[in-house]
Amino acid sequence: MALSDFYASNAHYKTRIVLKVRDSKGNAVHAAAAALDLIKNEKARAIIGPMTTMEASFVIDLGNEAHVPIISFSAPTPSLTSIQSSYFFQFAQNDSSRVKAISSIVKAFGWRQVVLIYMDTSYGEAIVPFLTDALEEIGARVAYRSVISPSATDDQIEKELYKLMTMQTRVFVVHLTTPLCSRVLSKSKAIGMMSVGYVWITTGGIPNGLKTMDDLSFLNSMDGVLGVETYVPVTKEYQEFIPRWHLQFLNDTANNFSANLDVFALWAYDAAHALAIAIEKVTWSASDIGFQKSDAAYNNLTDLVSFPVSQYGSKLCKALSTTSFHGISGDVRLVDRQLQSSTFKIVNINGGAARTIGLWPPKHKKLSSSKSKTTISNGNLQPIIWPGGSLSVPKGWVVPTNDKKLRIAVPQKVGFTEFVKITEDASGNIIDVSGFSIDVFKAAVEILPYALTYEFIPFVIGNGFHAGNNDDLCYQVSIGNFDAVVGDTTITGNRSLYVDFTMPYTEASIVMVVPVRDSNRKSAWAFLKPWRWDLWFTTACFFLLIGFVVWVLEHRINKHFRGPLSHQVGTSVWFSFSTMVFSQTARVVSNWARVVMIVWIFVLLVLTINYTASLTSLYTVRKLQPTVTDINDLVKNREKVGHVRHYVGDMLKTRGFDDSNLVKLTTVEEIDDALSNGRVAGVVDETPNLKLFLAKYCNKYIMAFPKGSPLLQDVSQAVLNVTGGEKIMKIEDKWFKKESNCQVLTTPNINSHGLGVDSFWVLFLLVAGASILALIIFIVSFVCRHKVTWSSEASIWKKIQKMLIIFNEKDQSCHTFNSKAKEDEMTVLSNYSPESSVHQNLNEGSSNSLSSGYGEQRAGSTDQAPAPLRVSAATPEFFITVQEIPSTPP
Repeated sequence: MALSDFYASNAHYKTRIVLKVRDSKGNAVHAAAAALDLIKNEKARAIIGPMTTMEASFVIDLGNEAHVPIISFSAPTPSLTSIQSSYFFQFAQNDSSRVKAISSIVKAFGWRQVVLIYMDTSYGEAIVPFLTDALEEIGARVAYRSVISPSATDDQIEKELYKLMTMQTRVFVVHLTTPLCSRVLSKSKAIGMMSVGYVWITTGGIPNGLKTMDDLSFLNSMDGVLGVETYVPVTKEYQEFIPRWHLQFLNDTANNFSANLDVFALWAYDAAHALAIAIEKVTWSASDIGFQKSDAAYNNLTDLVSFPVSQYGSKLCKALSTTSFHGISGDVRLVDRQLQSSTFKIVNINGGAARTIGLWPPKHKKLSSSKSKTTISNGNLQPIIWPGGSLSVPKGWVVPTNDKKLRIAVPQKVGFTEFVKITEDASGNIIDVSGFSIDVFKAAVEILPYALTYEFIPFVIGNGFHAGNNDDLCYQVSIGNFDAVVGDTTITGNRSLYVDFTMPYTEASIVMVVPVRDSNRKSAWAFLKPWRWDLWFTTACFFLLIGFVVWVLEHRINKHFRGPLSHQVGTSVWFSFSTMVFSQTARVVSNWARVVMIVWIFVLLVLTINYTASLTSLYTVRKLQPTVTDINDLVKNREKVGHVRHYVGDMLKTRGFDDSNLVKLTTVEEIDDALSNGRVAGVVDETPNLKLFLAKYCNKYIMAFPKGSPLLQDVSQAVLNVTGGEKIMKIEDKWFKKESNCQVLTTPNINSHGLGVDSFWVLFLLVAGASILALIIFIVSFVCRHKVTWSSEASIWKKIQKMLIIFNEKDQSCHTFNSKAKEDEMTVLSNYSPESSVHQNLNEGSSNSLSSGYGEQRAGSTDQAPAPLRVSAATPEFFITVQEIPSTPP
């Protein structure tokens, strides 16, 4: 049909393809014999149709020798491309291209392990490395490889399936031929492996051929299976071809029913089209028509090597490699003689039919899932009906059905047993395993939504001593001797290569512990420490500035700031510095001087409070400082350094420490002893060990699991739940509360450098601003009042001298100097009497007024308090105020 349709639409082509059909009977040897017959006897220019991988591998070698292109539309095995034959064309999508779709499904649902079931042939084995690599890229792995022989009996298949039932993993990827897959899935359903909790994913061969299957028992056994099928776009050409195919099938067969087409038939149709186009492209000549005998033919060897060599095979291959067009299976384009991968359909098989639930690759090449739905970036996956009719996403693993307990290895510790402690009886039997790490693990297991049975196994040798370090322990997990490790095992790059770690439940950085000393040793100059030198200097400068500003504003109107120059300077300086203790005696008269003093006193108050607080802390609080602050100082001085962990010692060697300067310590007591007697200058180790030594909370130790363990995600989430609540605090209090040897180290650390200008620059800026503003206003006002002097015709220098003289003079117009009587104001009370000489010196009118008023008050009623008598008299020298003092106390 392909050739008929092609030449019907391309009648002008000069070439025509004539098909010569041979039946291989599904046997590789028969296929090779048929190919040899076509090449030698029929002079075939190309061969289409090795059906299986084994057939194709035989025929490819023959085509390579005869320079005849071999075209396969049904052998998608990746191993065929490794033959590197320039005469082999794979018009089927390579199986290696669909493993990305399978790994995306695994990643979308969070599965960490899968079991690969494949056939023990080159077809089955070829996909293993590609699928393994694709899973490793997403953090998953193939937990077990189940190899099924094509000749396996039903009993052998059933035995293998029962073996798979005892494993944790419940995600199975099946890569088998259709007949063998039918037997495996039928047996799986019979023994209960197609029930709730199981996941079955098939590769391309089975979903692609599903339309042509008529085995109802096989179809019914596939309920809930996921498959990756080649996506064929429904184009106009495809829609026109299908009815013609059904009609042709009915005409050519005696059956009364039609047959569906799978994608292999569509690839066969497009392969014939591609070959017809390529042959038309080749430029023919008389020399190109025939075959040339090979060298082996002249040596009378067997027919297998004595066949002729095509003279135009290389040209035909070149033309076929560059052929591209839009076929009924989609876009046909070859790269390195392979059909390029197109979009895949993810199908869910139920009721004997495949239902499309999504496409891959999506727009952003990423599948994702949530609790409610699984989405692709350009649309949603349809609801999936899993095995057993369940709509819930399977977890992908379960506790093994044989009730096998998880073997949890715990390290045997000599020191720091607060993390892991193994208690044994007198006979060496384990009584209990306890500790901080153990309690965290137990708390996490309690949160898991399923029961997890386990047993703790000490990592020890026969005499009870530890069997190795944590590196050895992790290695034992990776080779399967243990299922997990619980203890103070640190994440390192080397260990993470062969084990996976849960989320950390403490902080595990490398820290250093050194002896401490009190840096607040009392000295004669300790009073200077609260402030840095820049603050001392700035404060002194501002004292002088304030004294100068006040003198400028006050010396013309305030008698306290007048007198000889030395007196004025001394008074100004004394006045300014006396504000430090708020003991200034002189009053300021100018309003602007008062503004400046208000701001300055506020700033001084803040400075004084801070100085007092810092000085108090300096004399009363112990200030602990480390004797060493930089590990490089220890390297430079060749000091001895202690450590607990082996890998920390290796790390210190890379930092420049000599092996002779490293001291291995095992217990808290050893660390204390080594630091106290000076055997080591410091101890470098993990945060939890040293925080336990310092009586602080421990922060970051982890539990290790085998690489790709399905438990990892659940236990990590449980660890996060434990560490995010109150339970972790209770566990910490249980194991670390009694340790308090170094609580003194929690004393607040006082700033060792003191306070500086940077802490108060805003206040100093405020004082400076107020002072400058006051000076500017004073100068402008002074110049304006004496503008006559300034506007005279004298020289500038004379004007400045005159202004300075005026500035140094007393301002007689000020209210403080406008009357000597007001300056010497006094109150006359104690020396007052009616007969005093003051009365005699007053004029007569005043005396009469005084006597008369006074007499009237005396003559008044004794029941009424006498009214005060006020007399004022002014002379050029005195201003006198007199008030009567009652003779009888009120």
